[in-house]
Formats: sequence, C-alpha cells, structure tokens
Amino acid sequence: MSRPTISEVSALLADLADFRTRGSGSRAELMNRKADLLERIAAARPDEAEAAEVAAAARTRADELTADG
Repeated sequence: MSRPTISEVSALLADLADFRTRGSGSRAELMNRKADLLERIAAARPDEAEAAEVAAAARTRADELTADG
C-alpha cells in the first residue's frame, strides 16, 4: 500500500470543500476516500499509533455512512 500523493490529498480537500459549500457529492463516498487515504498514511507509518487510531475511526465512520445508504 503506497502513501497518498499530494494530488490525491488535494483532490479530496477540494471535493470536501465543494461538499461543504455546495452540497455536491456523496458524504459516504467522501468519507470512504478519506478513510482510504488515512489508512494508507497509517500503513506507511507503522510506528505512529495515533495515525492508526485516526484511520480506524475514519473507517468506522465511513462504514456507518455506507450502511445508512
């Protein structure tokens, strides 16, 4: 699993901003992308326990949103 690129992070931030200002996009999809990026960051830094905790919390929330439909 590779670390996310700057362009991937920038694209997510831009899409989050669009969602917040215009309501465009899917909250569940955005949260899944966020969780994916955080999981990749955590995988690249196995010595960072906090990164793993943040990634796990993001994945839990993404799964909740996906289950809600």
